[in-house]
Amino acid sequence: MGLVPLLWRALAVFRVAALGYALLLIARDAGDYARPAAAWWLAVVMVGWTALVTFLYTAPSRRRWPLLGADLAVAVAILTLSPWVIGPQDQADTLPAVWVAAPVVAWAVRGGWRTGAAAAVIVAAADIAIRADGATIPQTTINATVLLLFVGFITGYVATLAGRAEQQLQAAAEREAATRERERLARSIHDSVLQTLALVQRRGVELGGEAAQLGTLAGAQEATLRALLSDPPRPPGAPASGRSASGRSAEPPADPAGAIMELQAELRARYAGPHTTISGPAEPVPLPAATATELVAAVGAALDNVRIHCGPDTPTWLLVEAEPRQVTVTIRDDGPGIPAGRLAQAAAQGRLGVAQSIEGRLRELGGSAVITSEPGQGTEVELRLPLT
Repeated sequence: MGLVPLLWRALAVFRVAALGYALLLIARDAGDYARPAAAWWLAVVMVGWTALVTFLYTAPSRRRWPLLGADLAVAVAILTLSPWVIGPQDQADTLPAVWVAAPVVAWAVRGGWRTGAAAAVIVAAADIAIRADGATIPQTTINATVLLLFVGFITGYVATLAGRAEQQLQAAAEREAATRERERLARSIHDSVLQTLALVQRRGVELGGEAAQLGTLAGAQEATLRALLSDPPRPPGAPASGRSASGRSAEPPADPAGAIMELQAELRARYAGPHTTISGPAEPVPLPAATATELVAAVGAALDNVRIHCGPDTPTWLLVEAEPRQVTVTIRDDGPGIPAGRLAQAAAQGRLGVAQSIEGRLRELGGSAVITSEPGQGTEVELRLPLT
């Protein structure tokens, strides 16, 4: 819940508390009033109006200026009737007391500091008009006026800041959702289309002739698609996906069907081969199907990088480690390694194999990917997935 709805709730609490204080003063001093019966009738009006307006303010669609104007008018009317009810013997107090500040707060929350200050001026003018003795204004009236202006100004200013903060938060959530959806699509495209275009380009150059022309076209399309996927997300206000914008998740995404996948069996079914050795614990490693699918896809992206950059016959080892709070999959190859700075350069060029298909997937799952490589000593990719 945002701060502005909380301010409306706080106003309801303040209004009821202020009403209780006003009723206590009436019960204590009614015997000294010039018209005690009228005081009790006005007390009934205050109780009824408090109940009505508190209920009406619960719906944002009803917090409009006609209701706000009526709220202020009722408060000013009761305030103006105070001298007639109380009598001329005591002008230090008014019948509604601090209850008249409630509509000032309502105006401030609804319209900001300007409307809050305007409502405070209206109430203060009525208060000064009934208490002023000729050209002299009592000090207590001046103090009450200043406090009322402070309440209207500060409450309105806080409400304005809260509204802006909520808008900025919503815009940031939309940008984050758009970015996360783009990353998800980029991973899927990288796993299929981009890899295929890169392979066509490489094989076309090797074959030469017309195949080289096809390879050049495939390379141009690959570069265009990478640039498209690397563009910043749409600005705020554009339709965004419905994915969560909460940032890194503390737990893997839930599988609606509650399906479970055995990680080692899936890895062996997909990737075991003459050049890929898979090792793991003797016990099964069950994971939610959605989580296991993303983890297996990240492993596949790492193996694709080995096949593309090191050759299809490069020996590769997969190690699965299952701990009480974490599952770790390590991919180790016997290739030439990654030159220093190559991963950062690839990310800057829009090549998403590591940045999205591996690191991005683990980040979505609340885990991490650690890549260790030395030229001439192979590469190790460690995928860590916390269990909750």
